[in-house]
Amino acid sequence: MKKPILLLSFFLILFAFKPKPITWVAIGDSITYLNDHPEETGNRITKGYLTLVKENFPDIEVVNKGYNGWTAVRIAEEFQKLDIPKAEVYSIFLGTNDWWRGNPLGTPDDYLQNTGSGTVLGSFRLIVDQIKQLNPSAKIILITPMQRVDFVYINNPKNNAYGSYRSKNGQSLADFAEALVDIGRQENFDTVDLYHLKGLSHKDLVKFKRLKNPGTGEYQNYSYPDFIDIPFDPENDDYPYPLESIGMTYDGLHPSDKGYRLIGKTLEKIFRNLRE
Repeated sequence: MKKPILLLSFFLILFAFKPKPITWVAIGDSITYLNDHPEETGNRITKGYLTLVKENFPDIEVVNKGYNGWTAVRIAEEFQKLDIPKAEVYSIFLGTNDWWRGNPLGTPDDYLQNTGSGTVLGSFRLIVDQIKQLNPSAKIILITPMQRVDFVYINNPKNNAYGSYRSKNGQSLADFAEALVDIGRQENFDTVDLYHLKGLSHKDLVKFKRLKNPGTGEYQNYSYPDFIDIPFDPENDDYPYPLESIGMTYDGLHPSDKGYRLIGKTLEKIFRNLRE
């Protein structure tokens, strides 16, 4: 009789320690969206941060709610139309498009007093409140924007933007990141501060940008910050980020496989603590 009893005890212990399945809804912009659309990167990526976390926590169901080019303001205003499900965990990875489009960041009072979608911080409050309506006990993770250098869209070089080494409409991207860290501190949310994460600084994002030397007209590889202010003509110049230029991003903005792995590792620590 001892053997059946031992087997039963083994299975009871195994069942007791099996993690409870949870659902993670990742709300974000193109950095989140591209996890499931590598073909839109020219197949320069293979796995986004959602897939990487899922591989280490197979009991987690991942719902990708990333939207190409969307801002926190737009997510806040259209939240009810996005079919965002009830879940145990939500991450919010937004802000870089708000910065580039010149959406006003606002002040801490815009978040605290729920002033609406006229500011980015007011929009974050709307997003958080709508998540809490879905599940008051949900765990919320904030992910700050990354630093960025000169973005050139691989599928349309006319879509390009300078990096966060310069302000836009009088606002720095660092201010956006720091404001989200403050929200996380106030709300006791887990916060991943990618803007200040070692390995994601401006100099790490691309190895070089290939541009025509203004004096000679010959192509030359310029590392950061030497490529700042060297002109790029999207209609006549070669794409400035060949494969060998890829660093932590493949286009100055969107993470490469290496960049996604670093983001994934920071999130894995949070999920590991959640499962303990």
